[in-house]
Amino acid sequence: MPPIKRRYLPSLGSFATFEVAAKHLSFTLAARELNVTQGAVSQQIRLLERALDTALFIRRHNALELTPEGASLYAAVTAGLDTISAAVSVLTGDEGPRTVTISATDAMALFWLQPLIDSFRARHPEIGFVVLASDSDDTLRNYSEVDISFLCGNERCEVGEELHFLFQEIAQPVCTPAFLAEHGPFEDPDALNRVNLLHLHDRHWSADAIGWQPLGWAEWFRAQGAEWAKAPSSLSTNKVSLLMNATLRGEGVMLGWHHMVRALIDEGRLTFAHPAPITAGRGNFLNCKKKSLKRPDVAGFVEHVLTVLKEQAG
Repeated sequence: MPPIKRRYLPSLGSFATFEVAAKHLSFTLAARELNVTQGAVSQQIRLLERALDTALFIRRHNALELTPEGASLYAAVTAGLDTISAAVSVLTGDEGPRTVTISATDAMALFWLQPLIDSFRARHPEIGFVVLASDSDDTLRNYSEVDISFLCGNERCEVGEELHFLFQEIAQPVCTPAFLAEHGPFEDPDALNRVNLLHLHDRHWSADAIGWQPLGWAEWFRAQGAEWAKAPSSLSTNKVSLLMNATLRGEGVMLGWHHMVRALIDEGRLTFAHPAPITAGRGNFLNCKKKSLKRPDVAGFVEHVLTVLKEQAG
Protein backbone atom coordinates (compact mmCIF):
# COMPACT_ATOMS: atom_id res chain seq x y z
CA MET A 1 0.00 0.00 0.00
CA PRO A 2 1.49 3.38 -0.97
CA PRO A 3 2.11 5.80 1.90
CA ILE A 4 -0.57 8.38 2.68
CA LYS A 5 0.40 11.75 1.28
CA ARG A 6 -0.41 13.81 4.34
CA ARG A 7 0.86 17.03 2.77
CA TYR A 8 -2.17 17.01 0.47
CA LEU A 9 -4.68 16.71 3.33
CA PRO A 10 -6.90 19.70 4.12
CA SER A 11 -6.19 21.50 7.39
CA LEU A 12 -6.72 19.70 10.66
CA GLY A 13 -8.96 22.58 11.72
CA SER A 14 -11.41 21.89 8.90
CA PHE A 15 -11.62 18.24 9.94
CA ALA A 16 -12.25 19.29 13.54
CA THR A 17 -15.06 21.61 12.40
CA PHE A 18 -16.52 18.83 10.27
CA GLU A 19 -16.44 16.44 13.23
CA VAL A 20 -18.46 18.82 15.41
CA ALA A 21 -20.96 19.57 12.62
CA ALA A 22 -21.40 15.85 11.89
CA LYS A 23 -21.84 15.12 15.59
CA HIS A 24 -24.70 17.62 15.91
CA LEU A 25 -26.01 17.35 12.34
CA SER A 26 -26.40 21.10 12.66
CA PHE A 27 -24.16 23.97 11.59
CA THR A 28 -25.89 26.19 14.15
CA LEU A 29 -25.14 23.88 17.09
CA ALA A 30 -21.60 23.32 15.80
CA ALA A 31 -21.06 27.09 15.69
CA ARG A 32 -22.30 27.39 19.27
CA GLU A 33 -19.88 24.72 20.50
CA LEU A 34 -16.96 26.16 18.56
CA ASN A 35 -17.85 29.75 19.53
CA VAL A 36 -17.86 30.96 15.92
CA THR A 37 -20.59 32.08 13.54
CA GLN A 38 -22.83 29.66 11.68
CA GLY A 39 -21.53 31.16 8.45
CA ALA A 40 -17.96 30.33 9.43
CA VAL A 41 -18.85 26.69 9.99
CA SER A 42 -20.75 26.52 6.70
CA GLN A 43 -17.80 28.07 4.86
CA GLN A 44 -15.32 25.59 6.41
CA ILE A 45 -17.49 22.67 5.35
CA ARG A 46 -17.85 23.99 1.81
CA LEU A 47 -14.07 24.40 1.52
CA LEU A 48 -13.51 20.88 2.85
CA GLU A 49 -16.03 19.42 0.41
CA ARG A 50 -14.32 21.32 -2.41
CA ALA A 51 -10.88 20.08 -1.35
CA LEU A 52 -12.11 16.49 -1.19
CA ASP A 53 -14.27 16.89 -4.30
CA THR A 54 -17.18 15.15 -2.61
CA ALA A 55 -20.35 16.10 -0.76
CA LEU A 56 -20.24 15.33 2.97
CA PHE A 57 -23.76 16.48 3.91
CA ILE A 58 -27.20 16.29 2.37
CA ARG A 59 -28.76 19.67 3.08
CA ARG A 60 -32.50 19.45 3.64
CA HIS A 61 -34.95 22.03 4.93
CA ASN A 62 -33.98 22.65 8.56
CA ALA A 63 -32.02 19.38 8.65
CA LEU A 64 -28.68 17.85 7.73
CA GLU A 65 -27.80 14.26 6.90
CA LEU A 66 -24.41 12.72 6.30
CA THR A 67 -23.75 11.28 2.87
CA PRO A 68 -22.19 7.79 2.84
CA GLU A 69 -18.84 9.49 2.21
CA GLY A 70 -19.51 11.91 5.06
CA ALA A 71 -20.37 9.08 7.45
CA SER A 72 -17.18 7.25 6.53
CA LEU A 73 -15.09 10.38 7.03
CA TYR A 74 -16.83 11.16 10.32
CA ALA A 75 -15.87 7.76 11.74
CA ALA A 76 -12.26 8.20 10.60
CA VAL A 77 -11.94 11.78 11.85
CA THR A 78 -13.47 10.95 15.23
CA ALA A 79 -11.09 8.02 15.68
CA GLY A 80 -8.15 10.18 14.63
CA LEU A 81 -8.98 13.05 16.96
CA ASP A 82 -9.57 10.63 19.83
CA THR A 83 -6.14 9.11 19.22
CA ILE A 84 -4.51 12.53 19.15
CA SER A 85 -6.31 13.58 22.34
CA ALA A 86 -5.24 10.40 24.11
CA ALA A 87 -1.60 10.90 23.04
CA VAL A 88 -1.61 14.51 24.22
CA SER A 89 -3.09 13.44 27.57
CA VAL A 90 -0.28 10.93 28.06
CA LEU A 91 2.38 13.47 27.10
CA THR A 92 1.03 16.17 29.40
CA GLY A 93 0.15 13.80 32.21
CA ASP A 94 -3.40 15.14 32.18
CA GLU A 95 -5.84 12.35 31.45
CA GLY A 96 -8.77 14.41 32.72
CA PRO A 97 -11.34 13.58 35.40
CA ARG A 98 -12.73 10.08 35.76
CA THR A 99 -16.15 10.65 34.27
CA VAL A 100 -18.84 8.53 32.64
CA THR A 101 -21.18 10.40 30.29
CA ILE A 102 -24.69 9.05 29.72
CA SER A 103 -27.74 10.08 27.69
CA ALA A 104 -31.31 9.09 28.49
CA THR A 105 -34.85 10.42 28.54
CA ASP A 106 -35.87 12.59 31.49
CA ALA A 107 -37.88 9.99 33.40
CA MET A 108 -35.43 7.17 32.68
CA ALA A 109 -32.63 9.29 34.11
CA LEU A 110 -34.54 10.35 37.22
CA PHE A 111 -36.40 7.22 38.27
CA TRP A 112 -34.25 4.39 36.94
CA LEU A 113 -30.73 5.60 36.20
CA GLN A 114 -30.08 7.82 39.22
CA PRO A 115 -30.44 4.98 41.79
CA LEU A 116 -27.98 2.90 39.75
CA ILE A 117 -25.49 5.77 39.70
CA ASP A 118 -25.92 6.27 43.45
CA SER A 119 -25.30 2.60 44.23
CA PHE A 120 -22.26 2.53 41.93
CA ARG A 121 -20.75 5.69 43.40
CA ALA A 122 -21.25 4.34 46.91
CA ARG A 123 -18.42 1.94 46.04
CA HIS A 124 -16.57 4.23 43.60
CA PRO A 125 -16.92 7.81 44.90
CA GLU A 126 -13.97 8.94 42.81
CA ILE A 127 -15.95 8.46 39.58
CA GLY A 128 -18.20 11.30 38.40
CA PHE A 129 -21.14 11.20 35.99
CA VAL A 130 -22.45 13.54 33.32
CA VAL A 131 -26.12 12.80 32.59
CA LEU A 132 -27.62 14.39 29.48
CA ALA A 133 -31.37 13.91 29.85
CA SER A 134 -34.01 15.09 27.40
CA ASP A 135 -37.38 14.08 26.02
CA SER A 136 -36.97 16.46 23.09
CA ASP A 137 -33.41 16.01 21.79
CA ASP A 138 -32.59 12.61 20.35
CA THR A 139 -29.22 13.87 19.09
CA LEU A 140 -27.74 13.71 22.60
CA ARG A 141 -26.90 10.06 22.00
CA ASN A 142 -24.72 11.12 19.05
CA TYR A 143 -22.45 13.45 21.03
CA SER A 144 -18.88 12.22 20.86
CA GLU A 145 -18.56 12.68 24.64
CA VAL A 146 -21.43 10.27 25.36
CA ASP A 147 -20.20 6.85 26.47
CA ILE A 148 -23.54 5.15 27.18
CA SER A 149 -27.04 5.77 25.84
CA PHE A 150 -30.20 4.28 27.32
CA LEU A 151 -32.71 3.79 24.53
CA CYS A 152 -36.21 2.50 24.01
CA GLY A 153 -37.52 0.90 20.84
CA ASN A 154 -36.25 -1.71 18.43
CA GLU A 155 -32.66 -0.55 18.30
CA ARG A 156 -29.91 -1.77 16.08
CA CYS A 157 -26.28 -1.65 17.04
CA GLU A 158 -24.17 0.82 15.09
CA VAL A 159 -20.58 0.16 14.09
CA GLY A 160 -18.31 0.65 17.07
CA GLU A 161 -21.08 0.22 19.62
CA GLU A 162 -22.18 -2.58 21.95
CA LEU A 163 -25.88 -3.12 22.54
CA HIS A 164 -27.42 -4.83 25.58
CA PHE A 165 -31.11 -5.63 25.91
CA LEU A 166 -32.29 -4.58 29.38
CA PHE A 167 -36.02 -5.28 29.69
CA GLN A 168 -39.38 -5.05 27.98
CA GLU A 169 -41.33 -1.82 28.36
CA ILE A 170 -44.29 -2.72 30.60
CA ALA A 171 -46.78 -0.30 32.16
CA GLN A 172 -49.50 -0.93 34.76
CA PRO A 173 -51.95 1.27 36.72
CA VAL A 174 -50.45 2.46 40.02
CA CYS A 175 -51.58 4.69 42.88
CA THR A 176 -50.84 5.16 46.57
CA PRO A 177 -52.10 2.54 49.02
CA ALA A 178 -54.25 5.24 50.65
CA PHE A 179 -55.89 6.13 47.31
CA LEU A 180 -56.62 2.46 46.64
CA ALA A 181 -58.10 2.01 50.12
CA GLU A 182 -60.36 5.05 49.68
CA HIS A 183 -61.48 4.57 46.07
CA GLY A 184 -60.85 0.88 45.28
CA PRO A 185 -60.77 -1.91 44.74
CA PHE A 186 -60.83 -1.64 40.95
CA GLU A 187 -62.03 -5.10 40.03
CA ASP A 188 -62.71 -4.30 36.38
CA PRO A 189 -61.27 -1.73 33.94
CA ASP A 190 -64.44 0.38 33.87
CA ALA A 191 -64.08 0.99 37.61
CA LEU A 192 -60.96 3.03 36.83
CA ASN A 193 -63.03 5.34 34.61
CA ARG A 194 -64.77 6.55 37.77
CA VAL A 195 -61.63 7.98 39.38
CA ASN A 196 -59.04 10.60 38.48
CA LEU A 197 -56.73 9.17 35.81
CA LEU A 198 -53.47 11.08 35.42
CA HIS A 199 -52.06 10.76 31.94
CA LEU A 200 -49.30 11.75 29.56
CA HIS A 201 -50.15 14.45 27.04
CA ASP A 202 -49.79 13.59 23.35
CA ARG A 203 -46.87 16.03 23.18
CA HIS A 204 -44.79 13.60 25.21
CA TRP A 205 -45.02 10.97 22.52
CA SER A 206 -44.42 13.38 19.63
CA ALA A 207 -41.14 14.70 21.07
CA ASP A 208 -38.07 14.12 18.89
CA ALA A 209 -36.45 11.87 21.48
CA ILE A 210 -39.55 9.69 21.85
CA GLY A 211 -40.35 8.55 18.35
CA TRP A 212 -42.49 5.56 19.20
CA GLN A 213 -46.21 4.93 19.49
CA PRO A 214 -48.05 5.94 22.69
CA LEU A 215 -48.55 3.61 25.61
CA GLY A 216 -51.29 5.38 27.54
CA TRP A 217 -54.77 4.96 28.97
CA ALA A 218 -56.40 4.56 25.55
CA GLU A 219 -54.09 1.63 24.79
CA TRP A 220 -54.45 0.11 28.27
CA PHE A 221 -58.26 0.14 28.21
CA ARG A 222 -58.30 -1.21 24.65
CA ALA A 223 -56.05 -4.11 25.71
CA GLN A 224 -58.59 -4.97 28.42
CA GLY A 225 -61.50 -4.93 25.96
CA ALA A 226 -62.82 -1.67 27.41
CA GLU A 227 -62.79 2.01 26.45
CA TRP A 228 -61.23 5.00 28.17
CA ALA A 229 -63.98 7.47 29.08
CA LYS A 230 -61.56 10.43 28.88
CA ALA A 231 -63.15 12.08 31.89
CA PRO A 232 -61.59 15.39 33.03
CA SER A 233 -58.26 14.82 34.76
CA SER A 234 -56.48 16.89 37.38
CA LEU A 235 -53.26 16.54 35.37
CA SER A 236 -52.25 15.82 31.79
CA THR A 237 -48.59 16.56 31.12
CA ASN A 238 -45.74 15.68 28.80
CA LYS A 239 -43.46 14.97 31.78
CA VAL A 240 -43.48 11.60 33.56
CA SER A 241 -41.88 13.22 36.63
CA LEU A 242 -44.89 15.51 37.12
CA LEU A 243 -47.26 12.54 36.80
CA MET A 244 -45.23 10.59 39.34
CA ASN A 245 -45.26 13.46 41.84
CA ALA A 246 -49.04 13.88 41.50
CA THR A 247 -49.58 10.15 41.97
CA LEU A 248 -47.37 10.08 45.06
CA ARG A 249 -49.44 12.95 46.49
CA GLY A 250 -52.51 10.74 46.16
CA GLU A 251 -54.20 12.69 43.36
CA GLY A 252 -55.13 9.68 41.25
CA VAL A 253 -53.96 6.73 39.18
CA MET A 254 -51.24 6.77 36.51
CA LEU A 255 -49.80 4.18 34.18
CA GLY A 256 -46.50 3.37 35.84
CA TRP A 257 -43.62 1.86 33.89
CA HIS A 258 -42.39 -1.16 35.84
CA HIS A 259 -38.72 -0.18 35.74
CA MET A 260 -39.54 3.30 37.08
CA VAL A 261 -41.98 2.32 39.85
CA ARG A 262 -40.28 -0.86 41.07
CA ALA A 263 -38.47 0.84 43.97
CA LEU A 264 -41.58 2.82 44.98
CA ILE A 265 -43.66 -0.37 44.97
CA ASP A 266 -41.02 -2.14 47.09
CA GLU A 267 -41.00 0.79 49.53
CA GLY A 268 -44.80 0.68 49.84
CA ARG A 269 -45.23 4.23 48.55
CA LEU A 270 -47.12 2.99 45.48
CA THR A 271 -49.17 -0.10 44.73
CA PHE A 272 -50.68 -1.63 41.63
CA ALA A 273 -54.25 -0.39 41.21
CA HIS A 274 -55.17 -3.15 38.75
CA PRO A 275 -53.46 -6.49 38.01
CA ALA A 276 -53.34 -6.08 34.22
CA PRO A 277 -50.11 -4.78 32.66
CA ILE A 278 -49.66 -3.63 29.08
CA THR A 279 -46.70 -3.76 26.74
CA ALA A 280 -46.10 -2.26 23.33
CA GLY A 281 -43.65 -4.98 22.30
CA ARG A 282 -40.60 -2.74 22.52
CA GLY A 283 -37.59 -2.95 24.78
CA ASN A 284 -35.09 -0.82 26.62
CA PHE A 285 -31.43 -1.06 25.66
CA LEU A 286 -28.02 0.01 26.89
CA ASN A 287 -25.93 1.21 23.97
CA CYS A 288 -22.22 1.68 24.73
CA LYS A 289 -19.43 2.84 22.44
CA LYS A 290 -16.74 0.21 22.16
CA LYS A 291 -13.98 2.77 22.50
CA SER A 292 -15.54 3.86 25.81
CA LEU A 293 -15.56 0.28 27.07
CA LYS A 294 -11.76 0.40 27.01
CA ARG A 295 -11.99 2.74 30.00
CA PRO A 296 -12.35 0.73 33.24
CA ASP A 297 -14.82 3.23 34.76
CA VAL A 298 -17.26 2.88 31.86
CA ALA A 299 -16.89 -0.89 31.67
CA GLY A 300 -17.37 -1.09 35.43
CA PHE A 301 -20.61 0.87 35.34
CA VAL A 302 -21.98 -1.22 32.46
CA GLU A 303 -21.20 -4.38 34.44
CA HIS A 304 -22.90 -2.83 37.49
CA VAL A 305 -26.09 -2.10 35.54
CA LEU A 306 -26.26 -5.58 34.04
CA THR A 307 -25.53 -7.24 37.40
CA VAL A 308 -28.27 -5.30 39.20
CA LEU A 309 -30.80 -6.19 36.50
CA LYS A 310 -29.82 -9.86 36.71
CA GLU A 311 -30.28 -9.80 40.48
CA GLN A 312 -33.68 -8.15 40.15
CA ALA A 313 -34.79 -10.68 37.56
CA GLY A 314 -33.64 -13.55 39.76
